[in-house]
Amino acid sequence: MSQDAQAKLEDRITKALLKLPRYGLYDNIEYKVNGRTVTLLGQVHVNSLKADAEKAVRKIEGVHNVVNDLTVLPPSPGDDRLRRLLTRAIYNYPGMVNYSAKAANPPIHIIVSNGNVTLTGVVNSEADKNTAGIRAQSVSGVLGVTNNLRVSKK
Repeated sequence: MSQDAQAKLEDRITKALLKLPRYGLYDNIEYKVNGRTVTLLGQVHVNSLKADAEKAVRKIEGVHNVVNDLTVLPPSPGDDRLRRLLTRAIYNYPGMVNYSAKAANPPIHIIVSNGNVTLTGVVNSEADKNTAGIRAQSVSGVLGVTNNLRVSKK
């Protein structure tokens, strides 16, 4: 597959995943393309999203095989509570006014599993990345924070 064809395929995959109705703030779906095989990676907090993501990618012209390695996060009222508190702590902080949790593809995704938090997505600066991490660590009940936010290359 040519580099141009690969880029077009990746663009179609990204668009298909972002259109998923249940994909949002508390999910992290990534993928790898190897020839015509797409491997889905990451975490989702709604069980049906795993199957929906695979189905959406299978429909894309040029995809012959999908390996679904998405992890479904276990249901937990405690983790649900932390998700809400983390959303407020990060997105409502005055220094983070350039970001919206209600965007179609929120810039900062908040993954919570058994009290452990992983932040993924893209922010505008190293300072914003650090602020999000500090705000997440400040939430009572959070056991640990992994800050995987990337800084935009603009």
